[in-house]
Amino acid sequence: MLDAPITEALSRYLDLQTSRMKLTATNMANVETPGYRTQGIDTDGEFARALGAHGFVDAPTVQETQGLIARPDGNNVSMDRESMQMAETQLQFRTGVELLRHQFTMLSDAIRSDAK
Repeated sequence: MLDAPITEALSRYLDLQTSRMKLTATNMANVETPGYRTQGIDTDGEFARALGAHGFVDAPTVQETQGLIARPDGNNVSMDRESMQMAETQLQFRTGVELLRHQFTMLSDAIRSDAK
């Protein structure tokens, strides 16, 4: 049977991963922008905040990523780091999709067994 709290949590998780992918893509697009500073999302903290919220959850808080080495032009985007970040986020997104798919498969199975 479909567990509404789990489904809602998975939905929020996928929204957060989508925001993280978009932000990583923005960082990558600005690799040559002088003075651009890498932005990030505290995904663990934001997911915990989303789970604790009832109803509407605003966009995740975006912060400058600390501890990165800046080039002489002030830009601190590392394509290697951002590529790894994107790959990790894609894997996490796919995992969330599979878990959500499992929830809907269980619902479909329950409907089919009740129809018999």
